[in-house]
Order: sequence, then structure tokens, then C-alpha cells
Amino acid sequence: MAQSVLTIDLGAICANWRALAAMNAGETAAVVKANAYGLGSAKVAKALADEGVRTFFVAQAEEGVIVREALGAGPTICVFGGHMEGDAPLLRDANLAPMINSIDQMLRHVEALPGHPFGVQLDSGMNRLGMEPAEWSALRDIALSQKPVLVMSHLACADEPGHGMNEFQLQTFRQMTDGIEAPRSLSATGGTLLGPDYHFDMTRPGIGLYGGLPFVDARPVVSLEIPVIQVRDVNPGESVGYGNSWVARVPGRIATISAGYADGIIRAMGPKAHVWAGETRCKIVGRISMDLIGVDVSAVKEMPDRVELLGRHQSVDSLADAAGTIGYEILTSLGSRYARKYLNP
Repeated sequence: MAQSVLTIDLGAICANWRALAAMNAGETAAVVKANAYGLGSAKVAKALADEGVRTFFVAQAEEGVIVREALGAGPTICVFGGHMEGDAPLLRDANLAPMINSIDQMLRHVEALPGHPFGVQLDSGMNRLGMEPAEWSALRDIALSQKPVLVMSHLACADEPGHGMNEFQLQTFRQMTDGIEAPRSLSATGGTLLGPDYHFDMTRPGIGLYGGLPFVDARPVVSLEIPVIQVRDVNPGESVGYGNSWVARVPGRIATISAGYADGIIRAMGPKAHVWAGETRCKIVGRISMDLIGVDVSAVKEMPDRVELLGRHQSVDSLADAAGTIGYEILTSLGSRYARKYLNP
């Protein structure tokens, strides 16, 4: 069997949520956008709902429909992208609350779905989504009279605790929202770790739930084991893989493993990445191709049937460093060919 096995520990996700929730006196929501960061939004959301999560966040209305089908009636599901053209039937039928980002979205929402729940997203300095202060000032009284379920913003540099942008955005958000009755939210995982000043009525962790930085105390959530298809001896001067990019200098052994960039193993990580064969760290050699990767197993005394790319020896952030990226991209790139195994809470 050449299929790699991706194991997702739902119990670890729930434990990470509990740990982050313990830092916050208000409500702790959960971000399950991008298919729960690639790990399966239906299963992840159901486990978290059973743990006590009552509010979930997705990026698009279509994602919210999947989560609603998994959870049924009850939990609040918020859509970061707001109310886009054509979203009304999805928002209505799945009872989703769009986070309104502009006057245009506000008009679209009240005309298409009068009385339907919504929230408001404010731009406190990131210049990505949300109403800027002048736009919010013009719409504030009208929006608040409609009883939004949440007024929120998003921190740009929360993974850098000493960055001056954090304090700037905190003060901007306070200036835009102090005195309102609606619940407020500013922080995802990084903001939760910045402390109570950033928590307001709700925090909404994402990457920390899934074992990624900046939550250094997170329990690992994913492991990935890749089958070994073939092992061969190589002599000095022989190359491995496309383009002759790696050439053996001494006699050695090369394992060909059954995964590649079609499975979300980023091609650029090849020169710096490793796998683990049992307790032995083994360097990836040659170019990562679509379905196959070469690994130097010369130091392995007893060759296992599978090697570990993610798991006990190597986190998503360690692998991300090899690719020059972040753990978010590693998780959300995980492909559809894996046999997915879920460990229960």
C-alpha cells in the first residue's frame, strides 16, 4: 500500500482549545476556516462543539454551510468575508452570521436579509478587511441599532509580542468601540497570548488549536507517515532524482518514499528537509517530485516500512522552516491523497 497516513488527534485539538480558553475570562471561539486548516472542518468542529465551543469562524459562506451541516442548529457560525453578492441563500438557510466589512456589504445584508444576524469587522490598522474609522463613524449608530452579534478586528503582528503595532491596534480598536453594548473581539491565538488587555469579550484562536506557533505549549495534532517503496544502493558519482541535483560522494543507500508536492510537501523544502526512520534523522536528497521523494537512509540499521515527516520528531513549524514558510501553509497544503485517521477526543 503506497498511500501515506495522516493522523489527526482531535483530543489534542480540544486540549489546545481548553488551554487557550483558560487564559481568557470571556468566550473562546474556534476558527475552522480553510477546512479547519486542512484537517477536516466537519470532524474538527464537531469535536470542539462537544468540548463546549459555541461560536465558530469560517472565511466564506460555503465553508459555513459545511460546518452547519456537521453541527446542526445551535452554535453561532460567523463568516469573516462578510455578505458577498449571491451569499444570501447560504447565509439564510445555514443561519450564518456574516462579519460586515463595508457600507456596501451592510446595505446588501439589510436589503436581502432584514433582521438576520450579522457582525461588524473593523480595520484597526491592518488594511485588509473591515471598516476604516471614517466609514465606521458614518455607519456606527445604524449598525449598532441592528444589534450585531459581534464587533471585531484583527491584529497584524500578534505573533511578535514586542511589536509596537499591537499597542497601536489595541488603542485604535478601543477608540472605535469603547462604550458600545455589542460583544467585542480583537484576538486570535497570538492576541490571546498577549494577555487580558487584548481579550475583550471573545477570543478566536485558530493556529494554536492545531499545534502551531505562536502557541509554544500546544499539543502536537498531526502526524504523517509515508511508505517506503524501494531502497537501493548508490555509488559515488551516481545522482538521485530530476536534474542530477544531488550526487553521492560516498557509497550509500537511498529510500524512495511515496509522497511529493501533489500531497502538499512543498518542493522548495527539499534541500533542507528531513524525515525520521525510527529514531534516525534522514536527509531528503534530490528534488521532491510529484509523487516520490528520495531519502538518504545510509545510517539506518533496520529500515522501517514507513518514515515520519510530521509527528513526534518534527513539528509543522520545523518543517515549515525547511520550506522557508510558516506552519499555516504546511497544514493547509496537506493533500487529499492521504488516508486520514482521526483519534477521538
